[in-house]
Amino acid sequence: MSDIKNVVKEKYGQAALRVVTGLGPATWAPGCCSSTPGSVDPITANLYDRTQTDGLPADAVLASLGCGNPTALATLTPGDVVLDLGSGGGIDVLLSAKRVGPTGKAYGLDMTDEMLGLARENQRKSGVENVEFLKGEIEHIPLPDNSVDVIISNCVINLSADKSRVMAEAFRVLKPGGRFAVSDVVVRGTIPAEIRRNVELWIGCLSGALEQGDYITGLTRAGFENVSIEPTREYKASDAREFLSGHGFDVDAIAPLVDGRFFSGFIRARKPAGA
Repeated sequence: MSDIKNVVKEKYGQAALRVVTGLGPATWAPGCCSSTPGSVDPITANLYDRTQTDGLPADAVLASLGCGNPTALATLTPGDVVLDLGSGGGIDVLLSAKRVGPTGKAYGLDMTDEMLGLARENQRKSGVENVEFLKGEIEHIPLPDNSVDVIISNCVINLSADKSRVMAEAFRVLKPGGRFAVSDVVVRGTIPAEIRRNVELWIGCLSGALEQGDYITGLTRAGFENVSIEPTREYKASDAREFLSGHGFDVDAIAPLVDGRFFSGFIRARKPAGA
């Protein structure tokens, strides 16, 4: 597990530095889904519309490595306390802070110093005050029990080597009746291990995506109710043609085993009101 954690830290640290030094979007960092400057990344492209990003620092948008837009899909109301697991450059935290207003608060949790530095600078530039970025791991959330109304996350839980721990921690810090509303990479059905491993590497740079039934089971075991997964963007073998061909795969031959099996999904769940 420590090896996975160290690789994730290194990759996301490199991504943050790429933005800070003006080299371009974080998705062009070595090993990420799109390694060619100017290419269109089917995973991270067009997740936020201009009405959302207007007024945000450009670096917050450039640093986004998500696979969805949880802030658009989550139900956020004024006064809510929101926690973003793996907040990166801070885009979803800043968007959430605007929606919950001055009576609410948005926390961002990240374990990478470079990303935290970038996020705090983006907060300073944006002038949003009801935000706090915390250093820590999503398997060990540094907040008290029953302290958060909504948990969001954007393509981060798949990176954890201990997802059951993440789900248990999310359940712990949510208030009774609190909502779990995250975007993540999800697998549908059974896929040959070697193909799955390579497609996951392309999708998440270091992804361990759960099968959708396992995701639902994991959240239910953690104590959540009303668990659902809504696909938001499906991936095809042709999207990863260059990557898979470079790993020796005949893309046209494996397309039937891949197409429609990997997708970004919006995962919803609720902590029972009586918990």
